[in-house]
Amino acid sequence: MKNIIILGSSGGNLYSLGGKNPEGLLQELLIQLEAAELHCAGIQFIAAQTSMDHIKESTPASLYIWNEEEQRPVISVEGTLEEINQAAVAQDERLAAMIASGEVDGVILMSASPGGSNRLAIEAAATAQLPVTGTGGTSMAAAATKGLKVISTSGTTGTTNRTRAVSFVTSLSKYWGLSYRPVIGKASGGQGIQQGTGFSRINIRGIMLASLPGFIAMALILAASQIPGLTALSKVFDIMIAALPVIIAVVATKQVAELDEVSIVAGIVAGVLSVNGGIIGGLIGGIGAGLLANYLFRKCVEWRFPATTVNIVAGGVSGLVAGLVVYFFIAPLAAQAGEGIRYLLETLVAANSALAGLIAGLLIWPAILGGVYHAAILPIVLLEMERSGNSFLGAVDMTGLVMVSAGITLANIIAPQDKGAAAVAAPGFLINIGFGTFVEAAYPFMFASKWVFGGAIVSAGLGGLLVGVLNVRGIAYVPAFAAPFSSNHIAGFAIAMLGSLTCSFVITLIINLIFKNRKKKEAIV
Repeated sequence: MKNIIILGSSGGNLYSLGGKNPEGLLQELLIQLEAAELHCAGIQFIAAQTSMDHIKESTPASLYIWNEEEQRPVISVEGTLEEINQAAVAQDERLAAMIASGEVDGVILMSASPGGSNRLAIEAAATAQLPVTGTGGTSMAAAATKGLKVISTSGTTGTTNRTRAVSFVTSLSKYWGLSYRPVIGKASGGQGIQQGTGFSRINIRGIMLASLPGFIAMALILAASQIPGLTALSKVFDIMIAALPVIIAVVATKQVAELDEVSIVAGIVAGVLSVNGGIIGGLIGGIGAGLLANYLFRKCVEWRFPATTVNIVAGGVSGLVAGLVVYFFIAPLAAQAGEGIRYLLETLVAANSALAGLIAGLLIWPAILGGVYHAAILPIVLLEMERSGNSFLGAVDMTGLVMVSAGITLANIIAPQDKGAAAVAAPGFLINIGFGTFVEAAYPFMFASKWVFGGAIVSAGLGGLLVGVLNVRGIAYVPAFAAPFSSNHIAGFAIAMLGSLTCSFVITLIINLIFKNRKKKEAIV
């Protein structure tokens, strides 16, 4: 196994591009080294608390070195930059000695100091003619004058911790003829590395869930626009609706590509060009940009493009190509598909809104327990919200799940079957009412009693029925007191919410009281 040492600092430009988080910067590099079966033999990394473009000798800083026993970077010294530079001399001598004794096979430089804290190690690497790769235009130019065997170099502009690390390790692997597949994923708490192809990371459910805050922000604007004096926010609401495909595209690209800031740029470019296709167009554009970003990133690294250029191609070109394909070819079809789904739902509701609401309410708990809610219902809710900011199924969600859960937990606060139940129920009730989520709070009580479970389904059915009868459109995931204001029918939504909450509360309360009376009788006997 080849031994690599890492020399450098948090730098000037690098500071703004990952250097201010030295642990993350070094960890990303170690992940890629491990993937190539290269061993980190030493580190000398000076991390300052500000950019070195505006540094002072009194600036706080830290010296990171490699702990061979723990197999991780550790801080050996903390103090002012002047003190750290003095302490770094000993580490520089140590690494230079390792190079001279043949213990090092390659060097990675990041905003290094060839004439300062890294002088001895760089001179030793030049003498041994070790392969060197790195970033930092000024420092790499200075290092090259020392006679180093530089196999690849690049500026720092436009790079990220991940793209730099992949570029370094690819260059070294190619130099030695080693097999290396960049890890585009995350380290999971030191328990191994998660990776996979772009296709394996496509998860529609995950994309929709991650995009939900953007839809809720839009709904909150809708609610605020109904307050007297804030009607001007209706224009902001229109802008928010137009931005939804961009939000979806950015999330999709980031999840598929896993290239940090590069993914975000690609997603924005693709999303802006996909807005005419609605959220389906944004989804397709984002996934396409993610796949292209992943592919182009790998190819550009293989072709030894400078790291800055790699990011420009992966982030800019991938988003542009995917976005243009959606803009010219897919957007009309995607828009029609979204309209078709909304039209189908509206037709079913219009045929018999009360029956539609009742059925939706009765099925909402089995759907969430069976995993159907997040896979199918939530995407439809978001499609509905794309047009008007609220949703028929969103209203059923709030009344049938959140309010029913609130009723069950409230009953277990007031009259619990046992002493511990109230402590479990109270946080759940507060989250249900205060945040419009965490319906799982009702699970312990529903699973403990088939009667409570049945009461939940009946109460959800009632809530759905009221939604249908009153022709309500609304959303969940917002505070219960604010939810009616984001609906098309403030009073109607409030009635439906109170109806399902009261029903589940009364049913659960009666069941709990019966259970407690039965226990008392059994205790007397």
